[in-house]
Amino acid sequence: MDRVETARDLVLGYVRALNTVDEVMRVALPSLDRLADVLGLARSRRISRSGRIGTYSYTVHGAGCRFVSDNGTEVDVDFAADGSTVFDLWRLRQYGLSLPEPLDVADDDLRAAVRSLQPLLNEARPGWFGAAG
Repeated sequence: MDRVETARDLVLGYVRALNTVDEVMRVALPSLDRLADVLGLARSRRISRSGRIGTYSYTVHGAGCRFVSDNGTEVDVDFAADGSTVFDLWRLRQYGLSLPEPLDVADDDLRAAVRSLQPLLNEARPGWFGAAG
């Protein structure tokens, strides 16, 4: 498998993992309209800034949250002003390195993979990407 194809699989895996986190959080916290609402719940002290929800531990940070599954897979995400989820190449690399079989992918390959996935993904702002729609 060539490097960009491997990077593409990693990006798609991250998006799937992020969707799974969203589903788990919505089941565990029915008041969530969107994943970004975790920030508001933590800021209003209705949930702790770090803890465990469902099968994930979480840590709220700045404009985002880091989720770690029971198997150690890490999904770190930031939230845009409109509440949409955004991520950068660093977050994609951290996800790859946290997989049960770690995958270290170069930034250039990740960048090429993200571009190859447009219009599924869009560049929300320079260097930050999100799922379209």
